[in-house]
Amino acid sequence: MPHHKFCSRSLQGRFLTAPLCLTTAAGFTVHPKYGDIPPVSSEGLMMTSFSPQDSANLHRIAEALERMAPPPPRLPSLRDADAFVWEPAHNHLLPVPAVAYVSIGLLQGVERQQQILLDNTLRFSRGLPANNAMLWGARGMGKSSLVKAAHAEANHQHPGSLALIEIAREDIATLPTLLRLLRHPAIGNPRQCLIFCDDLSFEKEDADYKALKSVLDGGIEGRPANVLFYATSNRRHLMPRDMIENERSTAIHASEATEEKVSLSDRFGLWLGFHNADQDTFLRMVDQYAARLSLPIAMQTLHEDALEWSVTRGARSGRVAWQFIQDLAGRLGVVITQDALR
Repeated sequence: MPHHKFCSRSLQGRFLTAPLCLTTAAGFTVHPKYGDIPPVSSEGLMMTSFSPQDSANLHRIAEALERMAPPPPRLPSLRDADAFVWEPAHNHLLPVPAVAYVSIGLLQGVERQQQILLDNTLRFSRGLPANNAMLWGARGMGKSSLVKAAHAEANHQHPGSLALIEIAREDIATLPTLLRLLRHPAIGNPRQCLIFCDDLSFEKEDADYKALKSVLDGGIEGRPANVLFYATSNRRHLMPRDMIENERSTAIHASEATEEKVSLSDRFGLWLGFHNADQDTFLRMVDQYAARLSLPIAMQTLHEDALEWSVTRGARSGRVAWQFIQDLAGRLGVVITQDALR
């Protein structure tokens, strides 16, 4: 049963009529009918019993009020974990005990992007100036894996320096609320915070991009100095091509019509493109995983099976390489642990 307390009001002096009341945990006070309550002495306050029906009615009212105005949520500490998931429905950061990531050295075919993003992340983890980053391009080429690997590497080199906060695409409009929460003095010791949105894009009549644009620009409140934003997307400009072309064709000033939406990607200081892997790069990905997991298979057989797998999937990417390795490890009876990939 929710926390309710019964109270009585009294004044110094003589007897008076003072109704008992019911106070809820949220701070609401409910009074019964004045005429039903006997007088209470200021010299010896005593609780007056309600009838069972009155008591039941008061409890129902109090419970309804608490559902309407629940107690404020506890502000999390940024020291509770190294990673969090933003839950806007409760204005809450859910700690993630262990992040699923692979060692940054396992990511093949993206060496240039890897070095640029890692350098940027390491600078930020030390409190130095750094840029927001957009990782765009082909599916399955390690965009989100690289973000998580860079975060892990930063905390490996500078323990406890960087918190990763994941925000879902559909919650982008709540970014200003998240930033206000991160500014709150009760949230704990200051810490560098990397806000991450995976698979970010915007559709027609989608105004959420304005919230992101405000955050990237700083807005009137200004982006906190300890906050950086990383996003991945399959689209370079975050908008579908037909949406951009339609805006151009129907606008009086075509160049101005799409400027606001297309310029959103300009707010990212780093643009890192990811492209489909060629055959040699795909086989390097497979070799790296096979060596890390010590899979007992001849190199020629490994390559033949991997290429056949990629043909059946119609793609060559890091994701396809990993799916092949999972299948191969299962057939060879090799157990894959998260520690083996770190």
